Amino acid sequence: MHFLRTTFAIIGLCGPLACLAESGIYSFVDGQGHLYLTNVPDSERYKRLEVGSGASSDAASDRQSGTASAAATGALVAREAPANDGGVNAGLRRPYGAEIARAAGRYGIEAALLHAVISAESGYNAKAVSKRGAVGLMQLMPGTARRYGVVDIFNPADNVDAGAQYLISLLKLFDNDLRLALAAYNAGEAAVMKYGRRIPPYRETASYVPKVVAFYQQLRLMM
Repeated sequence: MHFLRTTFAIIGLCGPLACLAESGIYSFVDGQGHLYLTNVPDSERYKRLEVGSGASSDAASDRQSGTASAAATGALVAREAPANDGGVNAGLRRPYGAEIARAAGRYGIEAALLHAVISAESGYNAKAVSKRGAVGLMQLMPGTARRYGVVDIFNPADNVDAGAQYLISLLKLFDNDLRLALAAYNAGEAAVMKYGRRIPPYRETASYVPKVVAFYQQLRLMM
């Protein structure tokens, strides 16, 4: 069996994002929250990564309430059809580039990271609504939107502005560990804390974290 604990270096092993999709990469999170990737899965515990799906699970809907449940393990949410194909290619076309650049400059966060999260969360569909109520480009829960003073959660600029602030707060909470911040964005900070500040063993989160990291690393080279 060939396996790796996920780090930023994992991107360097494959190169372009297409390598992830074409080589058949599978993920697994063990009971301690360690994330492993392999191209030779030896059991059913490994699940194939779907790079660029533009879809998010119930975990992403629950994340900002600070709670996570068994429903967070992988059911895909119902959305309106996205305006484009969702994944990193949509990010390379950079819809809403002005709004994202403005938020990035205002809060000192990389635009490439915001694009990567938006690519995975909504596929750049500003009207996306999950079945649990996460809304807009960055799939904000209404409570999170209120926390950051958002009046119109569907407004792209307001949505991205609040999402950027929320992501920065998670990075600070988890000592700038991007993997943990992304896991918390997907499954809730309470879930990351529950598993000892490790990636929760939820199938969707195990797929979400390396997918966003892959988007981010490629976009950093392209932007």
